[in-house]
Amino acid sequence: MDLNAYLARIGAADRPGPTVEGLAAVQRAHRRAIPFENLDIPLGRGISLDPGAIAAKLVTARRGGYCFEHNALFLSALIELGFDARPLLARVWLEAAGVPPRTHTLSLVQIDGEGWIADAGFGGSDVPPMSLKDGNETVIEGVRHGLRRDPDHGWMLARNGERQYSFTEERVYPSDLTVANHWVATAPTSRFSTKRIASIVVDGGLVSLSGARLSHAGTASDLEDAAAYRAALADRFGIALSEEEAALLFAG
Repeated sequence: MDLNAYLARIGAADRPGPTVEGLAAVQRAHRRAIPFENLDIPLGRGISLDPGAIAAKLVTARRGGYCFEHNALFLSALIELGFDARPLLARVWLEAAGVPPRTHTLSLVQIDGEGWIADAGFGGSDVPPMSLKDGNETVIEGVRHGLRRDPDHGWMLARNGERQYSFTEERVYPSDLTVANHWVATAPTSRFSTKRIASIVVDGGLVSLSGARLSHAGTASDLEDAAAYRAALADRFGIALSEEEAALLFAG
C-alpha cells in the first residue's frame, strides 16, 4: 500500500512505531478522518475487498466504507508500520435475535508478546484498542468498554454493559472475509443492504446519519431535501457526492 498517502489521509504527521501508543494513535486518527458509510450499496455499486479498490475509495477519493473496507485498509497500514497483526471475525449482538452470524471484522495485534484488539471500523461506537485480558476495562470520554471471556463465543466486548460483539482468536482467511462481506452487502436481512448509513467519530461521540435523520450529542433533526442531505454528507462527513447520487439516496 501507499503508506504515505494513508498517513496523509488520516492526518498523521509522524510515522508511528509498532507500540501500544502507536497503535492507539493510528486508530484514533483513522476513526476521526475516514467516515463509516455504506452508500455504495444503495447506489448499486457493491463493496469490493480488492486492496487497490479500497485504497482508491477511502484514501484517494476520500470516501468512507464499512468494517470490511476500514479494517482491511487499517490492517494493511499496521503491517506496513511493522505491527504483527491479522484479521478476526466477530458476531454483532446489537439488536440480535438468537446467535448472530460473523458479520464484523477487526484486527488482532501482538505487541511484546501480548494480544490486543484494534478496530477502526465499528460503526456503532468508537472501540479503543484493548489488551486481551479477561475482565479488562477501558473508560474513554465517559464510555466504558469491557472484555470478558465467554464460554460459548470466545470473547465478549461490552459498551457500558451492553454486548457489542463477540469473537474468537481463530485464524481468518481471505475467503472467510469475502463470504462475510458478500452476505453483509447483499442479504435481505442485512441492515447494510436496506439502510443508508454514515457516521464519524468526533470528540465526545459520534455524528451519524441514518436515512435522512442527522444525529449528534443526543439531538436529531430530519434533513428536508436532497440538497440538505448532500450538504450534510459533505460538511459533517467529508463525503462528496453528485446531485444525482444525493437525490437517489435521499429518495431512499
